[in-house]
Amino acid sequence: MPATRATQTLQMKSRRSFRETHFRWTWTLKSSPSVLWRYVANTDRFNRDTQVPSVTMEGSPMENHRRRLKMHRFTLGALKLVPIEWTENPFEWIKPERFGVVRNYSKGPVAYMRTLTELKARADGGTDAVYEVWAVPRNLLGVLAIPFQIGLLSAGAFRRAFFRYDKMAQEQRVFETEKTVVRPALVPGGKARLEKGQAALQARGIDPGLALRLVALIQLGDEMSLTRMRPYALADAWKTARRPMLEMFLHATRIGLLDSRWELLCPLCRGAKASATTLGEINPQVHCDVCQIDYQVNFEQSVELVFKPNSSVRPIDEATYCIGGPQITPHILLQSLVAPGRSVTFATPTEMGRYRVRTALLMGGQYLHVDMSGRDTALLRAQAKGWEKGEAIIHPGATITFENATDAEQLFMFERMAWSDQAATAAAVTTLQLFRDLFGHETLRSDVQIGVGSLTMMFTDLRSSTAMYREMGDARAFGMVMSHFEVLKRIIDEHGGAIIKTNGDAAMAVFRRPINAIRAAVATQIALALPTTTLKPLALKIGLHSGSCIAVNLNERLDYFGSVVNIAARLESLSSGEDIVISQEVYLDPEVVDYFSRTQEIGITSFKSTLKGFDEQRFELWRLTTAAPDIRTVEEY
Repeated sequence: MPATRATQTLQMKSRRSFRETHFRWTWTLKSSPSVLWRYVANTDRFNRDTQVPSVTMEGSPMENHRRRLKMHRFTLGALKLVPIEWTENPFEWIKPERFGVVRNYSKGPVAYMRTLTELKARADGGTDAVYEVWAVPRNLLGVLAIPFQIGLLSAGAFRRAFFRYDKMAQEQRVFETEKTVVRPALVPGGKARLEKGQAALQARGIDPGLALRLVALIQLGDEMSLTRMRPYALADAWKTARRPMLEMFLHATRIGLLDSRWELLCPLCRGAKASATTLGEINPQVHCDVCQIDYQVNFEQSVELVFKPNSSVRPIDEATYCIGGPQITPHILLQSLVAPGRSVTFATPTEMGRYRVRTALLMGGQYLHVDMSGRDTALLRAQAKGWEKGEAIIHPGATITFENATDAEQLFMFERMAWSDQAATAAAVTTLQLFRDLFGHETLRSDVQIGVGSLTMMFTDLRSSTAMYREMGDARAFGMVMSHFEVLKRIIDEHGGAIIKTNGDAAMAVFRRPINAIRAAVATQIALALPTTTLKPLALKIGLHSGSCIAVNLNERLDYFGSVVNIAARLESLSSGEDIVISQEVYLDPEVVDYFSRTQEIGITSFKSTLKGFDEQRFELWRLTTAAPDIRTVEEY
């Protein structure tokens, strides 16, 4: 165990009708503040780990994110002996230095409580963690309960939690893979279902070691982690590839080990404000009662697929122990209540990128860009008339001051604009061939259209297929077409795409990234140009285009609509079957540019053309040809 230095002080002073008690503990930990933050700032888990009862929220959040909460102390079965209710101020924090909260109680033995956690960096790379509690009793029960509960019972729990989190940080363990302290009870037959599910996963081609780890996690994992399992986060924790992990989760859902749900995330606080078990249950209009906004969901950011164990294997109690701690909104680096005419100052993060400051009461916000060319100081004012226009550029570590120039208290929030890449978004999941194969029934309501962000569309068509049917006969030619679809589907799947639909010998496919579409197109043309035991050389016309699309329900299938789809279809008609026609949007994608700079086997020729239905403009286009020996001498049928 790390060397420790623990101190506890009590300070008494007059406050209301009873005096305030002050507790202060200091522990010396081995991990740095920036590493410890993700553990100790997870107040929902910290409260659970220190035996704080679960809480519920009463009504809607109040001004500046204040909330009315309640819980019960000393429950005996259904009997709840001590009801406690309070109004909680929003948590305030500066990452990774400190965070705290103020609670004013209306029912229970305590009248007031404030907590503050500070993480002070040490010269040896460790941290002096300071945890403080100020509490005022409401009655004589509180006078007795505060020193006994907080000073004696909770003090030990606080210490154990901090040292446990420090050990986790030192061992690079994460909550997603933690085992429960108490061995969980599976439902009758649950263990047999787990064993059967593990065998079924392996029979579906899932890596046996990965399947075993998932089954062990379902059986022994920490309940709080299992309520919201994120396959990408788990893949990162297990240091394995993300796509196989997501595919295992999809298979596990199909065979009944897991349940999945689509969470609809608020664009500001990024919390789940609604959920749906299927795409068809999604309502694109959602209200966030915390941020007091209505928002339109989109597949690219605000719809995430998460999982939990199926109740026929292990039931999960989804209790909440804290409503508003820092790790609930990890993209917010500072949150502070600032009185009228006052300000708050802190050092900006060293990570470069785009940020924004906003308040809970004012519309909009002020954008900032952290860059090496930026200034060393910045002053940003919240004014009743709104925020100043433009984007401030500041140096990493610069001093920034947020000033409240309004006549009302403001809750300032400084947030990173980039979204976490650990979310399995609907845009990513629905472009997987496996999802389409396993959950083909999943589609939107017929009256719903949802933006999916930028996708890359691929349209293909066999060249001279009419002549092929005439010269080979319908049966043999049809077999060739079906065999070509098998090759096309396999290669598209290998490159992270999915076939949306086929029509005759033509196909439409979708990819999240242009580079995957490029690689799949090249591999497909080469594969079909080389003769096999089941296929004679075939020429496949291919067109690629990238841009924002809309997801729709078309013929009871999840489909895509928009000009991007129409342009991609037109580009395919410009292909000869010995080349791939791509748009400027595909050609200029950074990953594609890098790929072309390192690849000598692809010829690139630019040209301009009009497209049917878009006669008012000429498009910048490119033809890609490969040096594969047979692709330029495809037999004509």
